[in-house]
Amino acid sequence: MTRTILGIAALMASTAIAQAETLRFAYASNATPTVEAMEKFAGLVEEKTGGDVTVQFFPDSQLGGERELVEMVKGGLLDMTKVSGGLMESFAPIYGVFSMPYLFDGEDHFYRAMDSADVMEPVYQATADQGFVGLTYYNSGARSFYLKDGPVKTVADLEGKKIRVMQSPTSIKMVQMLGAAPIAMGQAEVYTSIQQDVLDGAENNEYALTIARHGEVAKYYTYDQHSRIPDIVLISNAALDRLSDGDRAAVIEAAKESTEYHKQVWAEAIAAEKTKAEEMGVEFFDTDVAQFQQAVAPMYEELKAEPAKYALFEAIRAEADD
Repeated sequence: MTRTILGIAALMASTAIAQAETLRFAYASNATPTVEAMEKFAGLVEEKTGGDVTVQFFPDSQLGGERELVEMVKGGLLDMTKVSGGLMESFAPIYGVFSMPYLFDGEDHFYRAMDSADVMEPVYQATADQGFVGLTYYNSGARSFYLKDGPVKTVADLEGKKIRVMQSPTSIKMVQMLGAAPIAMGQAEVYTSIQQDVLDGAENNEYALTIARHGEVAKYYTYDQHSRIPDIVLISNAALDRLSDGDRAAVIEAAKESTEYHKQVWAEAIAAEKTKAEEMGVEFFDTDVAQFQQAVAPMYEELKAEPAKYALFEAIRAEADD
């Protein structure tokens, strides 16, 4: 609490003295490659604008969690933040499509779809009437299941298991359809909850095993790769409006280039984190995902009742390999 109060005090002080060209960018705790990409963005902004625009960071949850940060951008206290696309579902329902299971065939398909302006601009603009829009995305990896007491080799292995999920209605429904009991909670609570058998496991990328140390209490990680939920960089309409046309174009260009940079450092980092997890004693397993896809297939039939979401789904699938 004290840390948050001090962070807000610093933010208010910076607001009083900051020039219009300073973009105030807050974010929660993140994996190293994502932090590096945000710092790359800041450097590119300063370079491309000749120092006319700079980025001031408030890192590591100084101002609160991701939901609070989105609310602060929405309310004009912040210019920018970076949050999970899963969280964004509660601000614009169309983001829920990214939590749909087995939406992407793999990383190449993910990047093709996410790099397509035709696919993503309607998503980024979905919150424009709330005072902010999406600027770019970062890869947050493929999410898979990991358990305390054994691997997930079949759908039956999830039956009745208490699985931590993000606070996303779509993620919750997916886990229910696979026969498990979804429990939405903050990331900070997961380690202790698995350790104390409040949870049987969770679903996330390899970073959760190492950075969050979940590999100490859950040793069985199965590559079902049920979702690839992007991180989204948000910027307020007011921040964009106060920039000159040239500086606005530079900020947008810098954001896209930071995404390209992130692709490189993310791939290297994920390979390194898997090695670290193996050194912790985590075992990795592959599985036939067809049975999992069949179990959640009704979710896509239900999606047809929501035309905007289904149109995004079809646009994403159109970017898949033939």
